[in-house]
Amino acid sequence: MPVIFLLFTLTSCKKLTAEKDEELSGGKEGTVFLKSVDAFGQPFPGLDHNEIRKFQIGNSLNRNNWVAAPASASARDGLGPLFNASACAACHARDGRGLPFNSAGQPTQTLLFRLSVLSHDGQPIPEPVYGGQLQHQSVAGAIPEGNIKIAYTEEPGKYPDGTPYSLRKPTYSVENHGYGAMHPGTMISPRLAPHMAGIGLLDAVSEATILEAADPDDRDDDGVSGRANYVWNVRLQKKQIGKFGWKANEPTAEQQVAGAFVNDIGITSGIFPNEALSPGQSTRYSHLPSGGTPEIDAEGLANVVFYVKTLAIPARRDWQREEVLKGKMLFNQTGCTSCHLPVLKTAPDAEPHYLAAQIIRPYTDLLLHDMGPGLADNRPDGLATGTEWRTAPLWGIGLQKTVNKHTFFLHDGRARNLEEAILWHGGEAEKAKRGFMELSGQDREYLIRFIESL
Repeated sequence: MPVIFLLFTLTSCKKLTAEKDEELSGGKEGTVFLKSVDAFGQPFPGLDHNEIRKFQIGNSLNRNNWVAAPASASARDGLGPLFNASACAACHARDGRGLPFNSAGQPTQTLLFRLSVLSHDGQPIPEPVYGGQLQHQSVAGAIPEGNIKIAYTEEPGKYPDGTPYSLRKPTYSVENHGYGAMHPGTMISPRLAPHMAGIGLLDAVSEATILEAADPDDRDDDGVSGRANYVWNVRLQKKQIGKFGWKANEPTAEQQVAGAFVNDIGITSGIFPNEALSPGQSTRYSHLPSGGTPEIDAEGLANVVFYVKTLAIPARRDWQREEVLKGKMLFNQTGCTSCHLPVLKTAPDAEPHYLAAQIIRPYTDLLLHDMGPGLADNRPDGLATGTEWRTAPLWGIGLQKTVNKHTFFLHDGRARNLEEAILWHGGEAEKAKRGFMELSGQDREYLIRFIESL
């Protein structure tokens, strides 16, 4: 365990004290003191006039709808032919986490579903008829791929002190197939849109820093064996450590943004110049007009990436209150920090300069961990197995209800609150979960209160 994390754990468990600058989740350059509905949509405080202008242009391209080609607004046409949403903000409302379900309990456009089958050598490849992602909308002249139906089963349980709880287990199926039956071995994996604040700071964390916390062989015998996912960097044409996505399947903020454009909206870029269609769909819709080659030009993509990378993280709230400090101590003692590392440092040479050498508090190690069969999607992604997930950053989590008006958590929104999210943990997190369950009811509230302060 790196020294900075060891010191944090030891000092936190000895006494109820707050640390210097602990409220600065995004470091001294990337933190904003806002706790309103706009908390996730603020730029870094130190941007100059030209950077603010670039931020605003990127925000416009992120927020406004794309339309089918040809259109008079040629800078914003090229939607589809198949897509999930017509704007980035349709999934990341106010730059926050998507609302996964409508009032009928069925998925909204913010809950995407990846599709894959196993190749002859056991590697995941896109489903041959529908491609790599189910796209439930289409432009005129094309056919939507279908819809996901969710059925829930309540799984009741009890804490050691007798307090009851119930977890909601989802089962997914595809309805209204637009292109016939899917491959019988199709794997379906849900992906809920996370909040976007702080992406630039995580992008600025070096591979060496991430690997400091890795322990793939569990040499310290603590039951936690985080490991990096290595994925293809399209621009550099080599493999790098994945940092973004629920399974750490994208290496950079730029590739994450470009991937969302092509997979979710059907907008091609210099990084992904081809539509995310299956071979049969590409042939079928080759006559439909495009919005250019590519549909978002290099400058436009760069502006969106700049916007995403300079979204600041809101500061901690109530971080010095006694009950929050008690919760922090319990968070450490139960072992939550084995994966949700409190502190990371960005690389000294990160660009722009205000991303460099920042002490940030994202509460993630950016590594893959086996979370057990309860959360498994049984779909490999790069080196990630069907039971592994990247440790989700916790910064900003306490403002989700304020910004997005809901408290659904985990990769598919199955958890209705933070307590359920903790109780779904298994695998490498089983020991920490049991530690939480064995706390008194009051102490469980303290621990959750701490998480809500992040």
